[in-house]
Amino acid sequence: MSPNPPNLRPDLAQPRVKPEQRSDQPVIGMVSLGCPKALVDSERILTRLRAEGYGISPDYTGADAVIVNTCGFLDSAKAESLDAIGEALRENGRVIVTGCLGAEEDYITGAHPSVLAVTGPHQYEQVLDAVHQAVPPKPNPFVDLLPETGVKLTPRHYSYLKISEGCNHKCKFCIIPDMRGKLASRPGHAVLREATALVENGVRELLVISQDTSAYGLDRKYDVNSWNDVELRSHIVDLSRELGKLGAWIRLHYVYPYPHVRELIPLMADPDNGLLPYLDIPFQHAHPDTLKRMARPAAGAKTLDEIAAWRAICPEIAIRSTFIVGYPGETEEEFQTLLDWLQEAQLDRVGCFQYENVEGARANALPDHVPEEVMQDRWNRFMETAQAISVDKLAAKVGSRQDVIVDDIDEDGIATCRTKADAPEIDGCLFIDENTESLSVGDIATVEVDEAGDYDLWGRLIR
Repeated sequence: MSPNPPNLRPDLAQPRVKPEQRSDQPVIGMVSLGCPKALVDSERILTRLRAEGYGISPDYTGADAVIVNTCGFLDSAKAESLDAIGEALRENGRVIVTGCLGAEEDYITGAHPSVLAVTGPHQYEQVLDAVHQAVPPKPNPFVDLLPETGVKLTPRHYSYLKISEGCNHKCKFCIIPDMRGKLASRPGHAVLREATALVENGVRELLVISQDTSAYGLDRKYDVNSWNDVELRSHIVDLSRELGKLGAWIRLHYVYPYPHVRELIPLMADPDNGLLPYLDIPFQHAHPDTLKRMARPAAGAKTLDEIAAWRAICPEIAIRSTFIVGYPGETEEEFQTLLDWLQEAQLDRVGCFQYENVEGARANALPDHVPEEVMQDRWNRFMETAQAISVDKLAAKVGSRQDVIVDDIDEDGIATCRTKADAPEIDGCLFIDENTESLSVGDIATVEVDEAGDYDLWGRLIR
């Protein structure tokens, strides 16, 4: 996985806390790598530290110590994490390591023996203990106040909402369950309490994340709690229904196509519910033999039926997914099946990765690894197919009216926005290049689409 883009990297961007510090206040810096789930972990750590009186530094030189929250999903991500640790050591010298790669302490200390401490993923207390030991706190209860939402590393108008940790799947290419454990869902009322606080403090879009969003509450046996005088199951359908009442856009990520996902689609079609008509589903492949070798459900044909059923209920639904090409044993016939499936599925947003061995993953031992040049060729062909689908789908939106959320307005007055079909950082954008004087970042506006590209749209402001 790659690090967060520059505007989400706390070491490269202005954090959402005031940089001014008391003269005697201990200061901590943070480098957050990897996925949005890791970003939420970083926010929790910084919130706890800020509540204890620590200042947050936007750069290395202003910090008494630096926390590096690592990613360890792929070998390339491990190398990237080691590079980030090395940079923090060179620039600051006092480094605490946490996150997924932290589960492999010897791997980290073998490369960087001078790190102060190493902790694993979501080990918040251990991170705090390491910080306390390296930089003792000096809290001042009269000035060390936090907003109810805590410290956030995303822009003010959207926020990630993590509803569970871990995963019960045993995909052969993945070591997430080994690093983060089995599914552990938060109580529904706790999730809604956090979501309500975020919306009340100006968040306009909540991005619901976990390792397996569809399985939310399974480990709790879908226990029932009271929320605003409503009996609420810890279940993704109940949770989505209540989140959709908060007055913000609600976007679901990492949704496996379990049968009960169909119950979400009427909520997406309901204009009075804030659940966006958007599903992020990691299909990974379409050929049953490839899926079987991945240890994933081998039901490509059934998936097409489900997609058709979702679109029948909610025609405007946008479906995004990720796929792996070059998985060990993938034949040309299997790859062609994936291309044919993609043509039939007509997904709105698509990402693709070339297979990569991950230390500790069972897929490493599979026979018939695909040569790199073959993987690259298949990736190119896959992306050509996906791009052609994207071009046609976006061209069909020319002349339509779309609600958009404003992410940025540059010095030339060009507004970068997203439609309901676009998640931040991973999907396309809609640009408005005139009459944006009335807009502010975080606004939700209506535009008429007048131009389409391969992945992005352009439009004019209606209201």
